[in-house]
Amino acid sequence: MKINLLWVALLVCSVAAAQDSSTVVSAKARAIQDSAIVIDTHADTPQRFLDEGFDIGSTDPNDIGHISLEKAQRGNLGAEFFSIWVEPETNKGQFAKHTFDLIDAVYEQAARHPDRMMMAFSPDDIERAHREHKLAALMGIEGGHSIENDIHLLRDYYRLGVRYMTLTWSNTNEWGDSSGDINDPKVEHHNGLTDFGKQVVVEMNRLGMMVDISHVADKTFWDAIATSKAPVIASHSSARALVDAPRNMTDDMLKAVAKNGGVVQVNFFDGFIDQNFSNALNAQRAEHAAAIQKQVDEMKAQGKQVTYVDMDRLEREWISKIPRPPLKSLIDHIDHIAKVAGIDHVGLGSDFDGVSGATPQGIDSAADLPKITQALLDRGYSADDIRKILGENTMRVFREVERVSRELRAAPAK
Repeated sequence: MKINLLWVALLVCSVAAAQDSSTVVSAKARAIQDSAIVIDTHADTPQRFLDEGFDIGSTDPNDIGHISLEKAQRGNLGAEFFSIWVEPETNKGQFAKHTFDLIDAVYEQAARHPDRMMMAFSPDDIERAHREHKLAALMGIEGGHSIENDIHLLRDYYRLGVRYMTLTWSNTNEWGDSSGDINDPKVEHHNGLTDFGKQVVVEMNRLGMMVDISHVADKTFWDAIATSKAPVIASHSSARALVDAPRNMTDDMLKAVAKNGGVVQVNFFDGFIDQNFSNALNAQRAEHAAAIQKQVDEMKAQGKQVTYVDMDRLEREWISKIPRPPLKSLIDHIDHIAKVAGIDHVGLGSDFDGVSGATPQGIDSAADLPKITQALLDRGYSADDIRKILGENTMRVFREVERVSRELRAAPAK
């Protein structure tokens, strides 16, 4: 009988993962977690608010989502940057409208739960929410196509509270190349950022909006680093040295972010943190895509609108066929970035509610964040360094972006 070595490797990982899922959080780890302002820079939960009518105050024990107020409280999640992501194919011609709808959905959740959640627009707001034991709700736009090539819209989003923008999503837009389609000959590329794209970065600096380089093509990354006058973030990216995915960052990129003063917030998606999982996912990609497209076509033929929730359900069915990797895979990326870029340049960017359940064993929701603290403690990280990873590094960059903004706004017009 021929043995498939890939699946043997996955079986070994699943055994290790079972051990990770039973991680016991010590009193010391819990104390560190509870003393920190824990910041996650990327969750796709607004899609659930809008498409599913999900209430973040839900205590439904059967809810498979990653984020709720109850789960956040259990994990001492202090601040969440909710992703304002507009699917570019299904929202053609109405990018801005859908962006505004998602922003409104976040505000509505905060208004529904004023005793446990508040909108936040600055590091000071995050600290105030922490003192009041509330979840600080912030927003980041995921994909520059949301501005519809209009600087005025960028300013409007900032006024509404958006505090970072990912320059591209998986789609190349009119002014910046994406890693998601950089090898697609049918897509018109720009060799990084166009002149307008560089103007967008400079205006984000002036406004005080963090420049996010997750999802961008490599040349776009280098153009953004060269253009930005403020530290950048990678709101949900991992290390390419460990998993060869275009969405992950090379060691040279990690060092450049460190030199720039920015932070790389590690993505929790199994396909970006575990090479065996990534290989298995790629091996079934064609069959996976064809099966999902068939179901989507059937739904459309029946006159049904295909929502984010529908797509998530279909993705989960396929991803569940691959064993989840151990928590060690995630910690390896945090560890690698800390060693290459430095302890001051790594954070958490989970991609919660955006990865169709494909998170490492033991990390089923925000309630499990203390297991990361325990794992870092087990590797010899100090309490001070763990608090940097959990949120202090992101707070430092946020404050520096605000400082640069004040300087640029005070400078006389040329």
